[in-house]
Amino acid sequence: MPLRCLVVDDDPLSVQIVLNCIANTPFLQAVGSCTSAVAAAELLRTQTQPIDVLFLDIEMPLMSGIDLLQMQIELPQVVLISSSDNYAVQAFEFAVADYLLKPLSYPRFLQAAQKVLELISAERATDGEPATGLATPATEPDFTFVKIDTKLVRVDFKEVQYVEALGDYVHIVTSQSKLIVYSTMRAIEEKFPPSQFVRVHRSFIANLNCIQALEDNSLLIKDKHIPVGQTYLRTVLQRLNRL
Repeated sequence: MPLRCLVVDDDPLSVQIVLNCIANTPFLQAVGSCTSAVAAAELLRTQTQPIDVLFLDIEMPLMSGIDLLQMQIELPQVVLISSSDNYAVQAFEFAVADYLLKPLSYPRFLQAAQKVLELISAERATDGEPATGLATPATEPDFTFVKIDTKLVRVDFKEVQYVEALGDYVHIVTSQSKLIVYSTMRAIEEKFPPSQFVRVHRSFIANLNCIQALEDNSLLIKDKHIPVGQTYLRTVLQRLNRL
């Protein structure tokens, strides 16, 4: 049986992103969402079926996520979500499973979900309950979300050809368009699965499946020649030889 998840966030867009992440994770199942911690507290008090995982936003009016943690309610495993890391130390005083920062990326979400799965499996093993039905994910994520202006935009990894850093922005070049994102290369690199992408230069990340040729320390992707930095060359050659 998949782990039953409740999402609590007063931002509808954030709720939808978490629900999408849950839908793409085989061992999770969304059973509902609440727009306030007050509603979540009442639901947890009166639940007829157990909730295994609570994805809980911290910054909410009337009652915050931290306020909910402080209530005398039996809580499931909790993954806190926030737009700031200011609450991280306080959050882990409550022994939460993980702490996610907005905007969420699916790889980071999957890491948190895997941690929850391991914790619950360990609890059930200790209690003598069978842990069958809790399978680990078989594949890496197929997409992530990036923030462009005020929107969170889905990026399908298979469509990305390369990423280029330009000043304070990165250009994510896909087969259909170019997305301009205010971000660092390190942040983008962390979002993209390492099995599909490789850093080839301080200003470039390439999709291994899109590389057509390597010559004179330069990659060819479609009609774009991408330089390969000397510090990255050995890694790039190793990755290409494994394909």
